[in-house]
Amino acid sequence: MKLFIKENNLTKGLRQVNIEELWKKEMGKGVTGYTDKLVLKGDTLIVYLNSSVLREELSYGKEKIIKMLNEALGEELIKKIRLS
Repeated sequence: MKLFIKENNLTKGLRQVNIEELWKKEMGKGVTGYTDKLVLKGDTLIVYLNSSVLREELSYGKEKIIKMLNEALGEELIKKIRLS
C-alpha cells in the first residue's frame, strides 16, 4: 500500500486529510467550529481561524499543539504552526 501511495504521488494529499481528521479529534468541536481551513506547507501547519479571540488563545499553546499532533501522526511532520 505504501508503495502504491508513493508511486502515485498521493502522500501529500493523504497527509493533509490525516491532519484535518487529527485536528478535529485532538482540538474538539469548540476549536474546529472556528477553523475554516488547514494547510500543510512543508513543515508548517497553517490554521485559518474565523475568531481573533481563539487565534490569540491558541497562540500561547503552539508548542503543545505541535507536540500533540506529531505524537498522533507518529512522526515529526509539523515544526511550526501559523495561525491566520
